[in-house]
Amino acid sequence: MTREAPQRSGHTDLGRRVAARRTSVGMSREELGHRCGANASYIVYLEEHAASAPVGTLVRVADALGVTVDDLTGASVDRVPGRVTARSDTALVGLDEAECRRLIGTHGVGRIAVLTKDGPGVFPVNYLVAGADIAFRTAAATPAAKAVDTEAAFEIDSIDDVTASGWSVLAVGCLTAVTDDRVLHRLDATAHSHPWAGGPRTRWMTLTPVRLTGRSVGPGHE
Repeated sequence: MTREAPQRSGHTDLGRRVAARRTSVGMSREELGHRCGANASYIVYLEEHAASAPVGTLVRVADALGVTVDDLTGASVDRVPGRVTARSDTALVGLDEAECRRLIGTHGVGRIAVLTKDGPGVFPVNYLVAGADIAFRTAAATPAAKAVDTEAAFEIDSIDDVTASGWSVLAVGCLTAVTDDRVLHRLDATAHSHPWAGGPRTRWMTLTPVRLTGRSVGPGHE
């Protein structure tokens, strides 16, 4: 049995983004190549040497990785979303609870809003869905950890400048600290990634929604 050679991260910005996304979703180069109609050697080239690639290839790779071409090329990094002109046929509609729960399950980063000694505070967190709860890790001294056993809000959204559409979901409930060892072990095993903020963020917190609402804006219907 041969051991796969260590895979280097990309040497170009495009290569680094492809490699980072592929690694984060647990996909091998062979699997990515199969999904986008290329072989593993081309994925190696794309990650380690290519400064650019044909648009058609980027579209297939981005689709296989579940991101956009702009995400892979970095074109969307400094772009402030929501500045395009609104369409004349858009409409704002409410989302039912089932759709809100489905949308929460599609993301990995959201915002937790708590009341601090200095007033309301909103903080980005990496999160996961654990049954009916929204769970995230933080450090003991953070405002979120200090807000244990108080009412808090959690929000996620998505904006598409191309279609001038988007949605947002808001969950409100009590913020609690997880202390059960079995639950802690399950959350650690389920977590897709470490918190982006880094450091010893080992305190798991959960928010159990008592109110879950959402809205979407997009092309209206006659």
